Amino acid sequence: MNSGRFLTTHVGSLPRADDLLDLIVAREEGEAVDTAALTTRIHQAVDDVVTAQATAGLDIINDGEQSKPSYATYIKDRLNGFGGTGTSYVFQDIEDFPGVKARIFADTGRKHRKTPACNAPITVKDMDAVHEDATTLNTAIAKHPGRTAFMSAASPGVTALFFRNDFYATDEDYLFALAEGLRHEYEAITQAGIILQVDCPDLAMGRHTQFRDLSLAQFRERMALNIAALNHATRNIAPDRMRMHLCWGNYPGPHHCDVPLRDIIDLVWTARPHAIQFEAANPRHAHEFELFQQVCLPEGKMLIPGVVECQSGYIEHPELIAQRIGRYANLVGRDNVMAGVDCGFSIHAGSGGVEPGVVWAKMAALAEGAAIATRQFWP
Repeated sequence: MNSGRFLTTHVGSLPRADDLLDLIVAREEGEAVDTAALTTRIHQAVDDVVTAQATAGLDIINDGEQSKPSYATYIKDRLNGFGGTGTSYVFQDIEDFPGVKARIFADTGRKHRKTPACNAPITVKDMDAVHEDATTLNTAIAKHPGRTAFMSAASPGVTALFFRNDFYATDEDYLFALAEGLRHEYEAITQAGIILQVDCPDLAMGRHTQFRDLSLAQFRERMALNIAALNHATRNIAPDRMRMHLCWGNYPGPHHCDVPLRDIIDLVWTARPHAIQFEAANPRHAHEFELFQQVCLPEGKMLIPGVVECQSGYIEHPELIAQRIGRYANLVGRDNVMAGVDCGFSIHAGSGGVEPGVVWAKMAALAEGAAIATRQFWP
């Protein structure tokens, strides 16, 4: 419930300072890095981005994923089993546009992304990292009363998408091994009093990447399996302590192969997290609010539509943000809507096309737009 106003949040990754980025890239490339110096720099970076989010007026904020090389690939450092060769990717939409493909894969963050295949049993390798992340975030957010903390974590399905299976007999066995390994991270986050956000691009982006050769019916079967693994991994966490990010891929491509939300929404509802974040501002998905004229929001679910784009350098006008919030509030009820961002601003360390100062201006516009919508819906 929104307690008389529209709350604001975002998806997760935020720009990293150049000196921190240099340290993270060096670590990813296997270079010697002063661990103590890196830890100190991460603590300062988290404090900085938490302060910036609070200053912008956001309500539910995070650590900006400052300690991670990527929203998904950090898992290779926290679970055993990833010692295989690198995984390659095909995005169906950009295959039609070679120039776009070249620009996307030249992105600094993607060039340093490490995705070794699974070639051994999945077991927990490092539980200290998630506890350190949680402590760092809680320490930073304690300086800003009235804010709530969230922390993102990769889903079993997106982990399987990034790290191919060269070990388990079946993909189902692999998914549920990942689910059991990731369960510890999920529970550590919520036990620290932080809302868990599970990132699930596999449930949408997977249609035109990993599962591009499947029929829609076959993709839906795999999607249902991924959700079953997610539900297994989160079985000990209350739904209202979790939210789930649905994504068609945060990259500047044409996205003309994106699966329509209409074709998957019924399965999305079967996931345990009570709040669903999804892209709703970009030109490929902004029209899909109309879906909720026919589709009812299940009891206990909440929508967090993106009302700000993460790929555009335009700063959305607060009145437009208020209009976007209002579209959903009119259809599913004002208490069932929170205002969000389409995706992260730097999903791989070093990636992101929006200048950091513009990112914070977008966040401030988000808060201002939510305040305008609040006055309209709670006069």
